[in-house]
Amino acid sequence: MTADDSFGRLDDDDCPAYTMGRAAEMLGTTQGFLRAIGEARLITPLRSEGGHRRYSRYQLRIAARARELVDQGTPIEAACRIVILEDQLEEAQRINAEYRTAEPARRTAAT
Repeated sequence: MTADDSFGRLDDDDCPAYTMGRAAEMLGTTQGFLRAIGEARLITPLRSEGGHRRYSRYQLRIAARARELVDQGTPIEAACRIVILEDQLEEAQRINAEYRTAEPARRTAAT
């Protein structure tokens, strides 16, 4: 990997750059919380060569939303399910918006 490749990863939301300890510190939570949302399959951290969990910025945002719900009294399993559904809804809305944008171009091309 060249230096240019390394710098390009700085903007990569999916780059597993954060250790479990650092991720817990950033979120103001415990490592046990991160393990619990992993067991609930909300996020699946990548593993370093030594087997240590590594989290991406995207995963930290997902974990932060789950923590917000848990802090409001939602059970962790329910919080994880809510976050998964919110993420699926956001993706569906993005796809619909792309479709709506592309549809007029398809109609024009067909005529």
